[in-house]
Amino acid sequence: MGVRKRNSADAIKEARKSEYFAKLRNVPTSPRKMRLVVDMVRGQEVFKALGILKFSNKEASNRVEKLLRSAIANWEQKNDRKAEAGELYVKTIFVDAAPMLKRLRPAPQGRGYRIRKRSNHVTLFVDTINNDKD
Repeated sequence: MGVRKRNSADAIKEARKSEYFAKLRNVPTSPRKMRLVVDMVRGQEVFKALGILKFSNKEASNRVEKLLRSAIANWEQKNDRKAEAGELYVKTIFVDAAPMLKRLRPAPQGRGYRIRKRSNHVTLFVDTINNDKD
């Protein structure tokens, strides 16, 4: 690795030390369905978001709830203390498309209908509320 590339990689690592995030990859749900759940918690305080996800009847909400708990645990691990109510919020959360499984379903008259089984990646960043005001 060249010097310039190493310096760039080190700068990215330093910036990541002050960010608290969790990723959920290759979720076998369509990105469109996942975005409905993600939009409910974007910008919310984390414990309020956990309540929203807990009582949502969407199937994707269980996965996002687990991801949010992971992001909170990552924040607690890096800061050596427990998260308190009103301290953390969901800074950024987004859904990207993941590789698609392509299948064929038999159709009338010798045809084949294409089935696309979609999946997605979810990335969630949490941050402290008072850190945002600085």
